[in-house]
Amino acid sequence: MTGAAGGIGRAIALELAAQGWAVAACDLEGAEATAELVRERGGEAMGLAWDVRDAEAAREAHARAEAGLGPVEAVVANAAIVDRIAPAEKVSEESWRGELDVNLTGAFLSLQPALAGMRERGRGRVVAISSTAATDGLAGQAAYAASKAGLLGLVRTLALELAPDGVTVNAVLPGMVETEKVAAMPAEVRERALAQVPAGRFAAVEEIAAVVAFLCSDPAAYVTGTWIPVDGGIGLSGLTLGRKR
Repeated sequence: MTGAAGGIGRAIALELAAQGWAVAACDLEGAEATAELVRERGGEAMGLAWDVRDAEAAREAHARAEAGLGPVEAVVANAAIVDRIAPAEKVSEESWRGELDVNLTGAFLSLQPALAGMRERGRGRVVAISSTAATDGLAGQAAYAASKAGLLGLVRTLALELAPDGVTVNAVLPGMVETEKVAAMPAEVRERALAQVPAGRFAAVEEIAAVVAFLCSDPAAYVTGTWIPVDGGIGLSGLTLGRKR
């Protein structure tokens, strides 16, 4: 479980542990705090600090997870950054590469070491945390949207490659979620975003975690190569030719 130190990642780690998974919580820092939370609730977990951009670190993390918890039977690639919000013409090469390195390349490097073992065991679950920005676009965040869209192509391709071996690969697309960062946004920005959500509220992190946990479960064995928006209807058109109620 990458990006496990807080927000959506921590909620997923806690939900998976509640469903009986032993969890390797991974992040640059703060992962051990999530692992401790899992253990306090009676679950089994370890915290691993490493950089998803580093392929060797990813391999080492998987080896440590397997040594401490057993075979890696599921990977949730959640680690992501949003470094800058700006029009495309003002996005620097450094910002562009930085977001793709973490959000797309980092996701691939995070899950790649687990694939051979999953094939051999004839079972496995891979879930990538994308975003509604992947399908709907997000003005001012070209690199973020591109990286999250790239995950969808990765998911579809891996699903094709791994389906014969009993491994499922899917993506979850959160919309606006009540994370620490969203809670800290200026009130005017929050209100503008909230006005676009038909459900009239932001998602709780636990709602994202519940969908991820389903995709990692046995009943989801026939679900692969797809993506599930968890967005309160934000991707729907608000157009109406009738009266507003």
